[in-house]
Amino acid sequence: MSERMDEQRLPSRRGFLGTGAAASLAAGLMVHSSRAVAAETSELKLGIVGCGGRGTGAVDDSLSINQNVKVVAAADLYPTKCDSLRQTLGPKHEGKVALEDAKIHGGLDGYKRVLEDPDVDVVLLTTSPGFRPRMILEAVEAGKHVFAEKPSCVDPAGYRICLEAHDKAVAKGTGIVTGTQYRRQANYIGAVDEIRKGTIGEIVSGTTRYCAGGIWYRPRKEGMSDAEYQMNNWMHFIWLSGDQIAEQAVHNIDTINWVMGGNPVSAYGSGGRFTRPEDSEMWDNVVVDYEYPGGKIISFMCRQIPGTAGANGSVIEGTEGTCFIEAINGGSRIVDRKGKEVWKMGGSISQAYQQEHKDLVDSIRAGKPIVELKQTADSSLVAVLGRVAAYTGQKVGFEFLAKESKLDLFPKDLAWESSLPKPEFAIPGRTKLV
Repeated sequence: MSERMDEQRLPSRRGFLGTGAAASLAAGLMVHSSRAVAAETSELKLGIVGCGGRGTGAVDDSLSINQNVKVVAAADLYPTKCDSLRQTLGPKHEGKVALEDAKIHGGLDGYKRVLEDPDVDVVLLTTSPGFRPRMILEAVEAGKHVFAEKPSCVDPAGYRICLEAHDKAVAKGTGIVTGTQYRRQANYIGAVDEIRKGTIGEIVSGTTRYCAGGIWYRPRKEGMSDAEYQMNNWMHFIWLSGDQIAEQAVHNIDTINWVMGGNPVSAYGSGGRFTRPEDSEMWDNVVVDYEYPGGKIISFMCRQIPGTAGANGSVIEGTEGTCFIEAINGGSRIVDRKGKEVWKMGGSISQAYQQEHKDLVDSIRAGKPIVELKQTADSSLVAVLGRVAAYTGQKVGFEFLAKESKLDLFPKDLAWESSLPKPEFAIPGRTKLV
């Protein structure tokens, strides 16, 4: 269902964060569980929902870093993708891919078969984002541990479902780890620790950018219903992707929320579109000023326009210095007010991708499953906040979006043959705040 387009995958997939950094992070996220402590050698069986590039990558990461885990069930809109996952990963992970034909499921309801499967202990949810909140909640209600890709939601209705799922997971003792890998990348953890220690003084302001080239587009095939076409071409429809700011740039927004220690008060933004296909609902650039408590402004920008200069990272300005946090493998560094470098640290994104799966499995086996959905749901709603502010041309408050907004993008009674409204892109001044 979903293909990973938001980061460059790297060939090296070995190793993981040092135990000190990983343990300090995990300690802050773990919750106690009433479940019996599992033996470290107990086998955990995985189910995957969404077998495109991102799903295949997530399974590969878990099988690579964890011992005694096995993938036993899979679902996708198109079951041929499940078979492709099996053919790709089976030879690489001998004995860890036990995916029988009877455990491969297709269609809109295929994921339910995975959640109903008593053999599945952990389900990996890597579909297009619009489906994620409801699938997470159903997985928790089915008693499964969950790895869920980002973003957690694309609208306020989905956000509230995520909060419900988080609380239920805590009560049931089931884990939820999310695909915000920078929270487990050494240079990000190090940068946040230095900021917390006061190395740059008091935070004054910051900038964050996720600017790249174009994005894939899948033309409509003859005989496709509206629903099938939009689900197949999901990046270009807001109910499925949340636009670039939510689907891709949420990584940087999550970093800022982490640095700032919470959510912004409000957002005011703008943007537009120059290069998108005619029936795409996406904008190709968004700029937002997020106001955090104390009047601190974080300036955000994302862009997907072919031929433009890329930029991906965050800069945090303090009274005593500046912290530069570069994405992918760029590392982090701090300079003082005279420009002298006082700290720096490298980091590997491929290690971070694997670490999130190791942390989940380790926490389950320790009987203390991590439940971190709320923090990712918050960051996802901050991305939605920026999108809504830009789309409507209004200054929008976080509390309004979280508690009062009636925005719910998911189609009612969605079926494979559903007819859906004609795609429309937002126009500030015409698009209403709801």
